[in-house]
Amino acid sequence: MANITRPKGTADIYGANAAMWRYIEGEIYKTADLFALEEMRTPMFESVELFVRSVGEATDIVQKEMYTFTDRGERVFALKPEGTAPAVRAYLENSLHNMPMPVKMFYIAHIFRAERPQKGRYRQHHQFGVEFFGSNSAASDAELISVGYYFLTKFGLANFDLHINSIGSSEDRKRYNTILLDFLRGHIDGLCELCNSRMEKNPMRVLDCKNPNCAAIVANAPVPLDHISPEAMEHFEALQAHLNDLDIPFIINKGLVRGLDYYTHTVFEIIPTDNTGSQATILGGGRYDGLIGSHGGSPTGAVGFGMGIERLMILMEEQGKLPVIKTIIDIFVGSMGEKGAAKARQLVYDLRKAGVSAISDLCDRSVKAQLKYADKLEAAFSLVLGETELESGRVLVKNMQNGETAEIEIDKIVEHFRRTT
Repeated sequence: MANITRPKGTADIYGANAAMWRYIEGEIYKTADLFALEEMRTPMFESVELFVRSVGEATDIVQKEMYTFTDRGERVFALKPEGTAPAVRAYLENSLHNMPMPVKMFYIAHIFRAERPQKGRYRQHHQFGVEFFGSNSAASDAELISVGYYFLTKFGLANFDLHINSIGSSEDRKRYNTILLDFLRGHIDGLCELCNSRMEKNPMRVLDCKNPNCAAIVANAPVPLDHISPEAMEHFEALQAHLNDLDIPFIINKGLVRGLDYYTHTVFEIIPTDNTGSQATILGGGRYDGLIGSHGGSPTGAVGFGMGIERLMILMEEQGKLPVIKTIIDIFVGSMGEKGAAKARQLVYDLRKAGVSAISDLCDRSVKAQLKYADKLEAAFSLVLGETELESGRVLVKNMQNGETAEIEIDKIVEHFRRTT
C-alpha cells in the first residue's frame, strides 16, 4: 500500500524549522505590542458570500483560487483565501466600532489558494496581517506602512523598496474604469483570453496581468493617478509627507494596482529591489474605505496589509538573516538501574518546575549511549545517577562544553541550576 503524502503546495513544519517559525511569530507579537495592536483570530473558513461580496466576483480569488465546500446543512463555505474580509466581518459582528478609534488589529492566519505552487507561493501559506479601522487620515496609512517597514528592518533586511500609488476614491475608480475600458477595447485582439473575459467586469484586473502581450499593451494605458480627484491627490500627497517625516523611503509607482475590488485611495507593496515579479511581493495592502459600509456598517475609513511569512523567510535566507535557533537543554540526567532511573525522572521534573530545561533517558539506553545522546542534543551539563550516587547523596556534574566536573549534593541540584541558568 502506497504511503499517503502531504497535499501539493503545503509543507510540514517541524524541528529547527518550527523553532524558526516560533521566533518570527514571537517578533510579530513584540511588534504588535510596540504599535499597540490587538490580536484578532477569525475562523479558518467563512461563508463564500463574504469573499464574493468583498474581494469581487471577477477576481482570480473568487473565480479560480478558493477552496470551497458544502457542509451537511447545505451551507457553502470557503477556506480563508485572504484576511481582510474576515476581519471586517468580525469588526461588524462583534460591534468593535464601540471601541476607541482607530481599532488597530493584527492576525497570524492560515491562507488557502488553489493555485500552481512555486517558490514563495503555496496552496496553504501563512500571513501576518494588520488592519486599522476608523480613520480616514493619511497619517493612519503611514503608521500602518510603518508597522510593516519596521518589522522588516528589525531583522536587518535591506534591498527592498516600498512602492506606493493612489487609485482614488470609489467614484474616481469608476470614472477611471470607463477610461481604461475604452482603451482596452481598442486592443482586444492583443489581449489574452482571460483579460478579454474579465475586462468588462473589472478592467483594472487587466493592469495586473503577467502575460507579456498584455503587459506590453497596458504599459501605454492611462494610469489611475492621472485621473483622481483633487481631494484624493491631497490625501496621497499627505501620505508622502508623513512617510518623509518617518524617514521611510518610497517609490511612486503609477502602474501599481491591487487586484481586489475593495481597494480605494492608497495602495502599496514592498518588493525586493532586484525582483519585481508577481511572486516577489513581500507585503501588500491599501485603503478600503467602502468595505465596511458594503457589509451593512456605517461608512468607516480602513486600511490594512498582509505579509506572507514564507516569503519573508525566503528573503531572510537570501540575505543571510535567518538566525540559528537551537533548543537549549540545560542538563541531561542519566541513570543506572531502576532506582537511578526513578530518581532521574523525579529530578528532571523538579528541575523543570524550577524553570530549568532538563531531560532524561526514555529508551533504556546504556550509560555510554545516554551520554552520546546528551552530546547530540548539545546539553550544557550532564550527570548520571546510580546506586553509588544515591547512597552517598552526591553526584558528579559534567560541563559538556569544556569537560570540567564538580561534585554536588543531589538534594541541592535543583537550587544550583536554578541560580546558574
